[in-house]
Amino acid sequence: MQSLSEFIENSQDKREVQRAIAVKMLLEGYTHVAIQSILGVSSGFISKWKKVFFTSGVEGLKLAYKGSQGFLNPQQRACILEWLKTKDKWNLSELEYEIASSYGVVFESKQSYYDLFDAARISWKKTQAYNPKHDEELVTFKKKELCGLLEARRCEIESGKLVVFMVDECHLLWGDVCGYVWGQSSQRVTVPVVNSRSKQTYFGGLDYKTKEFFTYKAKTANSETTIGFLEYLRSQREGAKLLIIWDGASYHRSQQIQEYLDSLNRQLEKEEWLITCERFAPNAPQQNPVEDIWLQAKKLIREFYFFCHSFSVVKGLFELAIDGQIFDFPKLYEYGIFSQII
Repeated sequence: MQSLSEFIENSQDKREVQRAIAVKMLLEGYTHVAIQSILGVSSGFISKWKKVFFTSGVEGLKLAYKGSQGFLNPQQRACILEWLKTKDKWNLSELEYEIASSYGVVFESKQSYYDLFDAARISWKKTQAYNPKHDEELVTFKKKELCGLLEARRCEIESGKLVVFMVDECHLLWGDVCGYVWGQSSQRVTVPVVNSRSKQTYFGGLDYKTKEFFTYKAKTANSETTIGFLEYLRSQREGAKLLIIWDGASYHRSQQIQEYLDSLNRQLEKEEWLITCERFAPNAPQQNPVEDIWLQAKKLIREFYFFCHSFSVVKGLFELAIDGQIFDFPKLYEYGIFSQII
């Protein structure tokens, strides 16, 4: 960056300065669109001089620049493939820089770089989020604890006196309709999204015995709407005690929620509480089968994206996929299998 700054200050030719500023802005994080707007240059101009800079440094930005070699010889190609195989993660810019800085080669087409990735058996993948706070031992312990709790109350669950609800919240965005689809290689697949951040919050409760799923719409997820959802679940299972299993979200643990639960349970023995709350392990959303239900609903709206011309349609499809449905997939039996006899 220092060499670019000095070159910009000392060059007497505005074309050289324009090249250097474009490269400098790109390295500082400006997008191609922003640079194009500010400097009045094309995206191809930016890409070209970025490659030249990686190959020859600031010397390459001078008017006397003669270009670079356009191919790798077999030995150089073999070295690049071996270099690729030593890494765990890759990106195109890093490969471009390695080839340009080591061999002075800048390919005209990105396909040449993709071919090298393919030859090294490296494919394009979506990165997956990983929470470093996740504790697998704690997850295992909590799962055994929940299994033991449900087994201890099996008679109540199977008789219908106690209903177990696994609970989670989903914040559906209009932008969630966008996903991977098949389309013509030469054409973009577009989805009409007026505001990608249009949002609808859903509370979801899975009856662990019957596998029936209930949804409750709210403007947001907070203590007040959580209480509204708990009251809704009570109305769906009148006369039964509820065991709620959910995560440790702050609004699940708030003073307002504690006061609400106390107002229901204070005169009762613990075994007779109208609502009892238990938590999954922290930082382990995969413990909760409701997460899989949300994912299934989002998969549906992405498959039928061509219907989703408005956010109301997105919400309608999402609700159609889950509300009142009975689900059956392996994770639903991880905490025990209960009789369906009511």
